[in-house]
Amino acid sequence: MNKYVKRYFIDALGGMAQGLFASLLIGTIVKTLGQQLLRLGENAVFKFLVDAGNFASDAHVVGAAMAVGIGFAMGVPALVLFCLAAVGSAANITGGAGGPLAVLIIAIIAAELGNLVSKKTPVDIIVTPLVTILSGALLTVLTAKWIGLAASSLGNLIMWATELHPFWMGIIVSVVIGIALTLPISSAAICIALGLTGLAGGAGVAGCCAQMVGFAVLSFRENRWGGLLSQGLGTSMLQMPNIVKNPFVWLPAIITSAITGPLATCLFKMEMNGAAVSSGMGTCGLVGPIGVITGWLSPSEAALAHGASAISPSVFDWTGLILICFILPGVLCWLFGKIFRRIGWIKEGDLTLPE
Repeated sequence: MNKYVKRYFIDALGGMAQGLFASLLIGTIVKTLGQQLLRLGENAVFKFLVDAGNFASDAHVVGAAMAVGIGFAMGVPALVLFCLAAVGSAANITGGAGGPLAVLIIAIIAAELGNLVSKKTPVDIIVTPLVTILSGALLTVLTAKWIGLAASSLGNLIMWATELHPFWMGIIVSVVIGIALTLPISSAAICIALGLTGLAGGAGVAGCCAQMVGFAVLSFRENRWGGLLSQGLGTSMLQMPNIVKNPFVWLPAIITSAITGPLATCLFKMEMNGAAVSSGMGTCGLVGPIGVITGWLSPSEAALAHGASAISPSVFDWTGLILICFILPGVLCWLFGKIFRRIGWIKEGDLTLPE
Protein backbone atom coordinates (compact mmCIF):
# COMPACT_ATOMS: atom_id res chain seq x y z
CA MET A 1 0.00 0.00 0.00
CA ASN A 2 2.80 2.43 0.92
CA LYS A 3 4.39 1.76 -2.46
CA TYR A 4 1.27 2.86 -4.33
CA VAL A 5 0.62 5.84 -2.06
CA LYS A 6 4.14 7.07 -2.80
CA ARG A 7 3.83 6.38 -6.52
CA TYR A 8 0.46 8.00 -7.09
CA PHE A 9 0.06 10.62 -4.35
CA ILE A 10 3.63 11.75 -3.82
CA ASP A 11 5.68 11.07 -6.94
CA ALA A 12 2.89 11.73 -9.45
CA LEU A 13 1.70 14.89 -7.70
CA GLY A 14 5.26 16.16 -7.48
CA GLY A 15 5.83 15.52 -11.18
CA MET A 16 2.58 17.27 -12.01
CA ALA A 17 3.67 20.33 -10.02
CA GLN A 18 6.99 20.43 -11.88
CA GLY A 19 5.15 20.27 -15.19
CA LEU A 20 2.99 23.18 -14.09
CA PHE A 21 6.00 25.18 -13.03
CA ALA A 22 7.72 24.58 -16.36
CA SER A 23 4.70 25.72 -18.36
CA LEU A 24 1.82 27.68 -16.82
CA LEU A 25 3.71 29.31 -13.96
CA ILE A 26 6.82 30.48 -15.78
CA GLY A 27 4.72 31.38 -18.81
CA THR A 28 2.43 33.57 -16.70
CA ILE A 29 5.39 35.35 -15.11
CA VAL A 30 7.08 36.01 -18.47
CA LYS A 31 3.80 37.14 -20.07
CA THR A 32 2.99 39.53 -17.22
CA LEU A 33 6.50 40.99 -17.34
CA GLY A 34 6.16 41.61 -21.07
CA GLN A 35 2.71 43.17 -20.66
CA GLN A 36 3.91 45.57 -18.00
CA LEU A 37 6.99 46.55 -20.01
CA LEU A 38 4.80 47.24 -23.04
CA ARG A 39 3.18 50.02 -21.02
CA LEU A 40 6.48 51.85 -21.38
CA GLY A 41 6.21 51.71 -25.16
CA GLU A 42 6.05 49.35 -28.13
CA ASN A 43 9.11 47.15 -28.31
CA ALA A 44 9.82 43.91 -30.20
CA VAL A 45 11.53 42.33 -27.17
CA PHE A 46 8.57 43.11 -24.91
CA LYS A 47 6.16 41.64 -27.46
CA PHE A 48 8.35 38.56 -27.69
CA LEU A 49 8.05 38.07 -23.91
CA VAL A 50 4.25 38.19 -24.17
CA ASP A 51 4.27 35.71 -27.06
CA ALA A 52 6.66 33.37 -25.25
CA GLY A 53 4.50 33.50 -22.14
CA ASN A 54 1.38 32.74 -24.18
CA PHE A 55 3.07 29.76 -25.82
CA ALA A 56 4.15 28.31 -22.47
CA SER A 57 0.83 28.88 -20.71
CA ASP A 58 -1.42 27.57 -23.49
CA ALA A 59 -3.84 24.97 -22.07
CA HIS A 60 -2.65 22.27 -24.51
CA VAL A 61 0.98 22.84 -23.52
CA VAL A 62 0.17 22.90 -19.82
CA GLY A 63 -1.74 19.62 -20.02
CA ALA A 64 1.08 17.96 -21.93
CA ALA A 65 3.69 19.24 -19.48
CA MET A 66 1.72 17.98 -16.48
CA ALA A 67 1.23 14.52 -17.97
CA VAL A 68 4.88 14.20 -18.98
CA GLY A 69 5.90 15.33 -15.50
CA ILE A 70 3.65 12.67 -13.99
CA GLY A 71 5.03 9.96 -16.25
CA PHE A 72 8.62 10.99 -15.60
CA ALA A 73 8.06 10.90 -11.83
CA MET A 74 6.54 7.43 -12.16
CA GLY A 75 9.55 6.23 -14.16
CA VAL A 76 7.63 4.95 -17.19
CA PRO A 77 9.46 3.89 -20.38
CA ALA A 78 10.35 6.63 -22.86
CA LEU A 79 7.73 5.66 -25.44
CA VAL A 80 4.96 5.80 -22.84
CA LEU A 81 6.31 9.12 -21.57
CA PHE A 82 6.18 10.73 -25.02
CA CYS A 83 2.62 9.50 -25.62
CA LEU A 84 1.44 11.07 -22.38
CA ALA A 85 1.85 14.52 -23.96
CA ALA A 86 -1.21 13.88 -26.14
CA VAL A 87 -3.14 12.34 -23.24
CA GLY A 88 -2.44 15.27 -20.94
CA SER A 89 -3.33 17.86 -23.54
CA ALA A 90 -6.68 16.21 -24.23
CA ALA A 91 -7.54 15.70 -20.56
CA ASN A 92 -6.67 19.28 -19.58
CA ILE A 93 -8.76 20.81 -22.36
CA THR A 94 -11.74 18.49 -21.80
CA GLY A 95 -11.60 18.88 -18.02
CA GLY A 96 -12.09 22.64 -18.24
CA ALA A 97 -11.46 24.57 -15.02
CA GLY A 98 -10.74 21.33 -13.17
CA GLY A 99 -8.55 19.97 -15.95
CA PRO A 100 -5.41 19.44 -13.83
CA LEU A 101 -7.15 16.83 -11.65
CA ALA A 102 -8.40 15.10 -14.79
CA VAL A 103 -4.84 15.08 -16.12
CA LEU A 104 -3.53 13.59 -12.87
CA ILE A 105 -6.00 10.71 -12.79
CA ILE A 106 -6.09 9.92 -16.50
CA ALA A 107 -2.32 10.25 -17.03
CA ILE A 108 -1.63 7.85 -14.15
CA ILE A 109 -3.99 5.20 -15.56
CA ALA A 110 -2.78 5.61 -19.16
CA ALA A 111 0.84 5.48 -17.99
CA GLU A 112 0.27 2.26 -16.10
CA LEU A 113 -1.58 0.64 -19.02
CA GLY A 114 1.16 1.68 -21.41
CA ASN A 115 3.73 0.37 -18.98
CA LEU A 116 2.00 -3.03 -18.92
CA VAL A 117 2.51 -3.63 -22.64
CA SER A 118 5.77 -1.76 -23.11
CA LYS A 119 8.49 -3.97 -24.64
CA LYS A 120 6.24 -7.02 -24.44
CA THR A 121 5.77 -7.46 -28.20
CA PRO A 122 8.00 -7.38 -31.30
CA VAL A 123 6.06 -4.33 -32.53
CA ASP A 124 6.46 -2.24 -29.40
CA ILE A 125 6.75 0.95 -31.44
CA ILE A 126 3.10 0.42 -32.49
CA VAL A 127 1.52 -1.34 -29.52
CA THR A 128 2.76 0.92 -26.72
CA PRO A 129 1.61 4.22 -28.30
CA LEU A 130 -1.72 2.66 -29.29
CA VAL A 131 -2.48 1.42 -25.78
CA THR A 132 -1.27 4.58 -24.05
CA ILE A 133 -2.99 7.09 -26.30
CA LEU A 134 -6.22 5.17 -26.93
CA SER A 135 -6.72 4.35 -23.25
CA GLY A 136 -6.01 7.96 -22.32
CA ALA A 137 -8.33 9.26 -25.05
CA LEU A 138 -11.13 6.90 -24.01
CA LEU A 139 -10.82 7.90 -20.35
CA THR A 140 -10.77 11.54 -21.40
CA VAL A 141 -13.99 11.21 -23.38
CA LEU A 142 -15.75 9.27 -20.63
CA THR A 143 -14.52 10.98 -17.45
CA ALA A 144 -12.47 14.17 -17.92
CA LYS A 145 -15.48 16.50 -18.05
CA TRP A 146 -16.92 15.06 -14.83
CA ILE A 147 -13.61 14.93 -12.97
CA GLY A 148 -12.96 18.53 -13.94
CA LEU A 149 -16.45 19.57 -12.88
CA ALA A 150 -16.06 17.89 -9.49
CA ALA A 151 -12.66 19.53 -8.89
CA SER A 152 -13.78 23.00 -9.94
CA SER A 153 -16.97 22.68 -7.88
CA LEU A 154 -14.97 21.82 -4.76
CA GLY A 155 -12.59 24.69 -5.45
CA ASN A 156 -15.50 27.07 -5.98
CA LEU A 157 -17.03 25.90 -2.71
CA ILE A 158 -13.79 26.60 -0.83
CA MET A 159 -13.47 30.05 -2.40
CA TRP A 160 -17.14 30.86 -1.73
CA ALA A 161 -16.80 29.74 1.89
CA THR A 162 -13.68 31.86 2.29
CA GLU A 163 -15.52 34.93 1.00
CA LEU A 164 -18.42 34.16 3.34
CA HIS A 165 -16.35 33.31 6.45
CA PRO A 166 -12.89 34.80 5.83
CA PHE A 167 -11.71 34.38 9.43
CA TRP A 168 -12.38 30.68 9.93
CA MET A 169 -11.67 29.67 6.34
CA GLY A 170 -8.54 31.81 6.43
CA ILE A 171 -7.31 29.64 9.29
CA ILE A 172 -8.38 26.33 7.71
CA VAL A 173 -7.01 26.99 4.22
CA SER A 174 -3.76 28.48 5.51
CA VAL A 175 -3.07 25.63 7.92
CA VAL A 176 -4.08 22.80 5.54
CA ILE A 177 -2.20 24.10 2.48
CA GLY A 178 0.81 24.96 4.65
CA ILE A 179 0.89 21.45 6.09
CA ALA A 180 0.57 19.98 2.59
CA LEU A 181 3.57 22.05 1.51
CA THR A 182 5.80 20.54 4.19
CA LEU A 183 4.49 16.99 3.76
CA PRO A 184 6.02 14.95 0.90
CA ILE A 185 3.05 15.76 -1.33
CA SER A 186 2.50 18.72 -3.62
CA SER A 187 0.52 21.64 -2.25
CA ALA A 188 1.00 23.37 -5.62
CA ALA A 189 -0.69 20.48 -7.43
CA ILE A 190 -3.55 20.53 -4.93
CA CYS A 191 -4.09 24.25 -5.46
CA ILE A 192 -4.05 24.02 -9.24
CA ALA A 193 -6.36 20.99 -9.19
CA LEU A 194 -8.87 22.96 -7.11
CA GLY A 195 -8.19 26.23 -8.95
CA LEU A 196 -7.67 28.18 -5.73
CA THR A 197 -7.49 31.92 -6.37
CA GLY A 198 -8.88 35.02 -4.67
CA LEU A 199 -8.98 35.19 -0.88
CA ALA A 200 -8.62 31.41 -0.59
CA GLY A 201 -5.51 31.60 -2.75
CA GLY A 202 -4.18 34.39 -0.55
CA ALA A 203 -4.71 32.22 2.53
CA GLY A 204 -2.86 29.39 0.79
CA VAL A 205 0.08 31.70 0.09
CA ALA A 206 0.07 32.80 3.75
CA GLY A 207 0.14 29.22 5.01
CA CYS A 208 2.96 28.17 2.71
CA CYS A 209 5.06 31.22 3.57
CA ALA A 210 4.48 30.56 7.27
CA GLN A 211 5.96 27.09 6.86
CA MET A 212 8.92 28.03 4.67
CA VAL A 213 10.01 31.32 6.18
CA GLY A 214 8.98 30.09 9.63
CA PHE A 215 11.16 26.98 9.54
CA ALA A 216 14.02 28.92 7.95
CA VAL A 217 14.09 31.41 10.85
CA LEU A 218 13.16 28.88 13.54
CA SER A 219 16.08 26.62 12.66
CA PHE A 220 18.62 29.38 11.98
CA ARG A 221 20.41 28.53 15.25
CA GLU A 222 21.09 25.02 13.96
CA ASN A 223 21.42 25.52 10.21
CA ARG A 224 22.67 29.10 9.79
CA TRP A 225 22.57 30.79 6.38
CA GLY A 226 22.59 27.63 4.29
CA GLY A 227 19.47 26.39 6.05
CA LEU A 228 17.83 29.80 5.82
CA LEU A 229 18.17 29.83 2.04
CA SER A 230 17.42 26.14 1.42
CA GLN A 231 14.20 26.30 3.43
CA GLY A 232 13.18 29.90 2.82
CA LEU A 233 13.63 29.79 -0.95
CA GLY A 234 13.61 26.02 -1.42
CA THR A 235 11.25 23.89 0.64
CA SER A 236 10.26 23.29 4.26
CA MET A 237 9.93 19.61 3.31
CA LEU A 238 13.58 19.32 4.35
CA GLN A 239 12.35 19.31 7.95
CA MET A 240 10.21 16.17 7.55
CA PRO A 241 12.80 13.81 9.10
CA ASN A 242 12.96 16.09 12.16
CA ILE A 243 9.16 16.33 12.33
CA VAL A 244 8.93 12.53 12.37
CA LYS A 245 11.40 12.40 15.27
CA ASN A 246 9.75 15.23 17.22
CA PRO A 247 6.33 16.45 15.96
CA PHE A 248 6.49 19.42 18.37
CA VAL A 249 8.96 21.17 16.04
CA TRP A 250 6.10 21.61 13.56
CA LEU A 251 3.82 23.49 15.96
CA PRO A 252 5.43 26.96 15.69
CA ALA A 253 4.96 27.01 11.90
CA ILE A 254 1.41 25.63 12.10
CA ILE A 255 0.36 28.14 14.77
CA THR A 256 1.95 30.92 12.71
CA SER A 257 -0.07 29.90 9.64
CA ALA A 258 -3.25 29.91 11.76
CA ILE A 259 -2.51 33.58 12.54
CA THR A 260 -1.27 34.87 9.19
CA GLY A 261 -4.10 33.15 7.26
CA PRO A 262 -6.96 35.18 8.75
CA LEU A 263 -4.80 38.32 8.77
CA ALA A 264 -4.42 37.87 5.01
CA THR A 265 -8.14 37.29 4.43
CA CYS A 266 -9.69 39.69 6.98
CA LEU A 267 -7.25 42.55 7.49
CA PHE A 268 -5.25 42.87 4.29
CA LYS A 269 -7.78 41.07 2.04
CA MET A 270 -4.83 39.67 0.13
CA GLU A 271 -5.98 37.87 -2.99
CA MET A 272 -3.85 35.57 -5.11
CA ASN A 273 -5.28 36.05 -8.60
CA GLY A 274 -2.31 34.83 -10.59
CA ALA A 275 -1.92 31.20 -11.68
CA ALA A 276 -3.56 28.96 -9.05
CA VAL A 277 -0.34 26.95 -8.68
CA SER A 278 1.20 29.99 -6.95
CA SER A 279 -1.23 29.55 -4.04
CA GLY A 280 0.65 26.42 -3.01
CA MET A 281 4.26 27.49 -3.63
CA GLY A 282 4.98 29.94 -0.79
CA THR A 283 8.40 31.55 -1.04
CA CYS A 284 9.84 28.72 -3.15
CA GLY A 285 11.62 30.81 -5.76
CA LEU A 286 9.39 33.65 -4.48
CA VAL A 287 6.60 32.14 -6.59
CA GLY A 288 3.82 32.84 -4.05
CA PRO A 289 4.49 36.58 -3.71
CA ILE A 290 5.11 36.87 -7.45
CA GLY A 291 1.74 35.21 -8.03
CA VAL A 292 0.04 37.83 -5.86
CA ILE A 293 1.78 40.63 -7.77
CA THR A 294 0.95 39.01 -11.12
CA GLY A 295 -2.69 38.80 -10.02
CA TRP A 296 -2.72 42.50 -9.24
CA LEU A 297 -1.40 43.46 -12.66
CA SER A 298 -2.81 40.73 -14.91
CA PRO A 299 -5.31 38.31 -13.30
CA SER A 300 -5.42 34.76 -14.61
CA GLU A 301 -8.40 33.49 -16.60
CA ALA A 302 -9.58 31.50 -13.58
CA ALA A 303 -9.47 34.60 -11.38
CA LEU A 304 -11.22 36.71 -14.00
CA ALA A 305 -14.00 34.12 -14.13
CA HIS A 306 -14.56 34.72 -10.42
CA GLY A 307 -14.80 38.47 -10.78
CA ALA A 308 -11.17 39.54 -10.33
CA SER A 309 -9.83 42.57 -12.15
CA ALA A 310 -6.47 44.25 -12.55
CA ILE A 311 -5.62 46.82 -9.89
CA SER A 312 -2.93 49.37 -9.11
CA PRO A 313 -1.64 48.07 -5.75
CA SER A 314 -1.63 50.58 -2.91
CA VAL A 315 0.93 51.01 -0.15
CA PHE A 316 -1.45 49.01 2.07
CA ASP A 317 -1.44 46.13 -0.45
CA TRP A 318 2.36 46.07 -0.59
CA THR A 319 2.59 46.29 3.20
CA GLY A 320 0.23 43.33 3.58
CA LEU A 321 2.19 41.26 1.07
CA ILE A 322 5.51 41.90 2.79
CA LEU A 323 4.11 41.29 6.28
CA ILE A 324 2.18 38.13 5.40
CA CYS A 325 4.84 36.53 3.21
CA PHE A 326 8.07 37.49 4.97
CA ILE A 327 8.05 39.45 8.21
CA LEU A 328 5.24 37.90 10.27
CA PRO A 329 6.16 34.27 9.47
CA GLY A 330 9.73 34.87 10.62
CA VAL A 331 8.88 36.87 13.74
CA LEU A 332 5.95 34.75 14.94
CA CYS A 333 7.59 31.38 14.28
CA TRP A 334 10.78 32.53 16.03
CA LEU A 335 8.71 33.72 19.01
CA PHE A 336 6.73 30.48 19.33
CA GLY A 337 9.93 28.49 18.86
CA LYS A 338 11.57 30.42 21.68
CA ILE A 339 8.66 29.54 23.99
CA PHE A 340 8.76 25.87 22.99
CA ARG A 341 12.52 25.71 23.49
CA ARG A 342 12.11 27.21 26.94
CA ILE A 343 9.51 24.64 28.03
CA GLY A 344 11.53 21.80 26.54
CA TRP A 345 9.31 20.82 23.64
CA ILE A 346 12.09 21.69 21.20
CA LYS A 347 15.63 20.77 22.17
CA GLU A 348 19.00 21.77 20.78
CA GLY A 349 19.63 19.94 17.51
CA ASP A 350 15.98 18.99 16.91
CA LEU A 351 15.85 21.20 13.82
CA THR A 352 19.26 20.37 12.35
CA LEU A 353 18.84 19.46 8.67
CA PRO A 354 20.12 16.02 7.65
CA GLU A 355 23.25 16.10 5.52
